[in-house]
Amino acid sequence: MDNSLRGIALILGATMLFSISDAIAKLLGQDLPAVEIGVFRYIIFVAMAAIFCAQAKIRPWQVAVPGAQIWRGLGLVASALCFIEALRHMPLADAASVGFVSPLLITALSVPMLGEVVGIRRWTAVAVGFVGVLIVMRPGTGAFQIESLWVLGSSSSWALASVLTRQMAGKDNAATTLLWSSAVGLIVVTLMLPFVWVVPSTRDLWLCGALGLIASSGQFLLVQAYRHAEATTLAPFSYVQLAWSVSLGYLLWGTLPDAWTWVGAAVIVASGIYTVHRERVRSRERQLAAG
Repeated sequence: MDNSLRGIALILGATMLFSISDAIAKLLGQDLPAVEIGVFRYIIFVAMAAIFCAQAKIRPWQVAVPGAQIWRGLGLVASALCFIEALRHMPLADAASVGFVSPLLITALSVPMLGEVVGIRRWTAVAVGFVGVLIVMRPGTGAFQIESLWVLGSSSSWALASVLTRQMAGKDNAATTLLWSSAVGLIVVTLMLPFVWVVPSTRDLWLCGALGLIASSGQFLLVQAYRHAEATTLAPFSYVQLAWSVSLGYLLWGTLPDAWTWVGAAVIVASGIYTVHRERVRSRERQLAAG
């Protein structure tokens, strides 16, 4: 199979697993606080990352940019906790729709943090994407859900972590970065756990174990996908996660997005795909200039 096709197949599998893990997190959120769900998720995440490091035969404590690694880990755990909290109150598809603002936030953050030059076309795409977010959230109307702000917090934290990942590119091994991110996250949620602990039922323990395995497997497929294809090739296919989320939301809770949510989601996805297209064009122009 062609490497790009293999990468696309892997990222499609990853999006399905992420949607399933989100659905499990929503189920668990009715009984357990977000921090407690995060603990179980991060325990398995750390174990998976440790296996990667052992296979790569590297010393994960030796890193070039420990500060950036810690901040990346904090961004990822904040993103996870905010999203789990949002899922306790919002339909799965609605949360996923607002969450797709992350690529637009990454573009905006790349200017001050990476010194990238963003042209008027990409800034316009970012602005249009935020219009899509407003359509989904509808602030000032009876349809507005204050919990959707948790999704924006999650997306902002994810975008920060993604930009830090770009900053660290080529400086530390990918397995090392995974272990540091998971370890930082586990430390944070473990320190918070005594303040929110709820005794889980047997059902909750099984679901937490499934959540950790499925989410970690999704991360594994995602890493593998980016080994086989470029980010700009894979990015548009990440939006397939919305289809998975809609399907699971309907199957498990009988909910479907309303018309305005569909419109807003379409605007967000279109602007995100256009942003990725412009990233690809700019990357090609830089390569030609360098060559």
